[in-house]
Parts: sequence; structure tokens; C-alpha cells
Amino acid sequence: MQQKAVAFTGPSGSGKTTLIEKISLRLRGQRSVAIIKHDPSDKAIFDQEGKDSERFFRSGAEVAVLSPTRTTLFSHRAREVEEVAKLFGDFDLLMVEGLKNLPLPRIGVFRGKIDPDYLPYLQAVAIDESVELSNKELPGEVTVLDLNDLDGIIRWIDEHAIPMKG
Repeated sequence: MQQKAVAFTGPSGSGKTTLIEKISLRLRGQRSVAIIKHDPSDKAIFDQEGKDSERFFRSGAEVAVLSPTRTTLFSHRAREVEEVAKLFGDFDLLMVEGLKNLPLPRIGVFRGKIDPDYLPYLQAVAIDESVELSNKELPGEVTVLDLNDLDGIIRWIDEHAIPMKG
């Protein structure tokens, strides 16, 4: 299967991470999934203070931790999505959370209301009953998906995800 990619965008607390997790769990055993999350505030914490990998990373080194069940990379350099995707090796679907300027088919995830600042970047919105849509709120080319219809969202992804450049 060709490696394909899709992205998710939306305000903090809208449910992006939960949706991506649910999709990944639903596809487990059927397809291999890779996920890249953007951390624009540089606030993610990846290791406990005082542990070997944190001490190595704090020293300024590029660090990889290899174990029988996983590989973890700690890097001081910003990397492009394509470079990180190559590190994953073989996968069927890459889901990117954030990076709204990245040219990927994109689902906006919203609760309560749709933030119009995201609309120029979206091909679809995933919303629940908390969002009241008016006819003027969305451009005609934006597909409306039910946030609670996981199979419908996966169908949209299958139809719109694009091949990874490699």
C-alpha cells in the first residue's frame, strides 16, 4: 500500500488528539499508522528529569533510545515532516496534528463553534452536536463530517489522503 498522509487542525481542547487516537485504534491490525504532532509552544516533556536519556539530551547530544519494543529519538534540531516520516520506515497512513501550513488534506476539529481563522486551510470539518452550522459559515467545498462517526471520517481520509513524497 502506498504511504498516504492527512492532517488535523483545530483549537486547543477541540478533540484533535482524541480523534487521531480513535482512528489509530480503529485501524490497528488493518493498517500501520504513523502520527506526527506539532508542538508550537515547545512545551512537550518527553523524559523524566535525571533519567539517562534526559541527561544525555541536556548535554546537547542527539539521542536515540532503543529497546526491544520501541525506539525514541530526542533531537535538538527542527525537522521537516518528510524527514521524520522517513524515520518511521514503512507505514500506510501518516496523520499530522497541527502544522496548518503544511499542504495536506486537512480536517478541522471543532466543538461549540467553528473558528473562521482555520477555514482557509480546511477541506473538511469534524463537528458534533455542540456546533450549530449556518449556511454561510462554511465555504461550499468544505465537507462536514460527524465527529462521532469514525467510519465516515476514515472513509473521507481514504478518499482524500495524498501520497507521501519520498
